[in-house]
Amino acid sequence: MPITPLHFGPSALISLPLNRYIDIPIFILANVIVDIEPLMVMVFNLNYPLHGYAHTFLSGIIIGTIFGALGYYAFKPINWGMKLIALDYTKNLRKAVISGVLGIWLHVLIDSFLYKDINPFFPVNENPFYHLINPEIIYKACLISFLPVIIIYLIKVIRTNKRA
Repeated sequence: MPITPLHFGPSALISLPLNRYIDIPIFILANVIVDIEPLMVMVFNLNYPLHGYAHTFLSGIIIGTIFGALGYYAFKPINWGMKLIALDYTKNLRKAVISGVLGIWLHVLIDSFLYKDINPFFPVNENPFYHLINPEIIYKACLISFLPVIIIYLIKVIRTNKRA
């Protein structure tokens, strides 16, 4: 899903209820950051696959680790953003790195069902997930996932306010 907010829904749906184990902002942003690759290909008209090396599980380990570590060290703006949306946040390097990797992996997995040019198991030049699920179902599921996200978010905010 090049340059689309649809990845926010599934990533928030996973990270909000699992915030004890997943760094919410890093997980969600990692799901989106990977699309810098197709954006650059389109903007600069590069002779490069739209979904290249960044859209692989192997690269997800590298990019996710770096992104998670950078997110850990960018604690102040992340903490400020989480306070702005009224969610508790504590930084943890291990959780941040794991969230970066898992966030990119979720993105790669979702896109693998949609795009033939993705090779999720690079260096294997094949996409076994392509069209296993109808793309329309994937898009609808991503959109519909925003509904439970809103409910879960509101419950978390209400619980946080009751504790305060």
